[in-house]
Amino acid sequence: MTILETMTTEATDAAIDLDRRHVAHNYSPLPVVAAGAEGAWITDIEGRRYLDCLAAYSAVNFGHRNPEVTATAHAQLDTVTLVSRAFHSDRLAPFCAALAGLCGKDMVLPMNSGAEAVESSIKVARKWGVDVKGVTDANIVVARNNFHGRTTTIISFSDDDTARRGFGPYTPGFRSVPFGDAAAMADAVDENTVAVLLEPIQGEAGIIVPPDDYLPRVRALCTDRNVLMIADEIQSGLARTGRTFACDHWDVVPDVYLLGKALGGGVVPLSAVVADRDVLEVLHPGEHGSTFGGNPLAAAIGSTVVEMLRRGEFQTRSTELGAHLHSRLRELIGRGVVEVRGKGLWAGVDIDPVHGSGKQISTMLADRGVLVKDTHGSTLRFAPPLVITADEIDWAVHLLGEVLAETA
Repeated sequence: MTILETMTTEATDAAIDLDRRHVAHNYSPLPVVAAGAEGAWITDIEGRRYLDCLAAYSAVNFGHRNPEVTATAHAQLDTVTLVSRAFHSDRLAPFCAALAGLCGKDMVLPMNSGAEAVESSIKVARKWGVDVKGVTDANIVVARNNFHGRTTTIISFSDDDTARRGFGPYTPGFRSVPFGDAAAMADAVDENTVAVLLEPIQGEAGIIVPPDDYLPRVRALCTDRNVLMIADEIQSGLARTGRTFACDHWDVVPDVYLLGKALGGGVVPLSAVVADRDVLEVLHPGEHGSTFGGNPLAAAIGSTVVEMLRRGEFQTRSTELGAHLHSRLRELIGRGVVEVRGKGLWAGVDIDPVHGSGKQISTMLADRGVLVKDTHGSTLRFAPPLVITADEIDWAVHLLGEVLAETA
């Protein structure tokens, strides 16, 4: 039994027990029951405070209850929140125009979840293959160890046995090659390939940064072979890595951006497929849709998020504080940390297994008031809200050092 488990009180125990009995067990959360949050901090049901170093997998990039975002949400709640796409709304077109401008593209297909954006891009790529490229048996090339969601189609090209096992039959039409290997990518692309779908930096895999020549070579390959380059920036985008998009680190512009998570300001689900007109105009009325996609509430919040990103302050914070985070984490190499990877305020920290599993280390950090999450057994992900301070980073890393020393 961990310290945190011994600290829980009757109210916390009751809340977790109710969760176990009535919430489907598709997650294995830490034993923390959030009841409030502000900035980079979460308060639990007992009043204990925790430094949030996960930010809802980058959905809370701008901080919990960001004042600009919540002000927009409150104002929009008093006007109109949902009309479906059966009608126009005064919020949707301005949002799409602003987001398209931020991406340097023409059009936006608004959706809700990140997985919806990925699924939508697959449909768009296949339709583009038929209408524009003249392909009748389309394939899409993806990278191994990818994470694009957990829908039936997406798990069909996943390497994650937990996500796949028991959910077949699987959707055909995908080819998987090693991430970071541009030569293998070139070998997999043929005359029937309509798209390459990649995370610029792989998140769930442990914040894996590719070789510097990788994305430029993939971009050149897609241009040469008339293949759409689709960049899944759902976790890596919107200032997380210190640039508006992770692709910007390599001066690469994909044909299609997939955005989500932070796009909704940590308030509502909002995702988008963003591309030029010659790509997105392959969709016609009735071929794709979403009742809630692009609803006025989400569109209003999305417009505020785009305006915040245009100012550049969050990109700057992520760059500067990210350098500080990585420097402090690297001090722990040889003291229980094996490797530190990432860019900006996004770090994958490999823990020496002799100190315990990633889940065990995460639980011990939660005991001390720092929330991170494990992945792939022994890797911790640090992705705090971009409003975190240097002092808060120092405190979190200090506590990680304490945990590693205790488990040595």
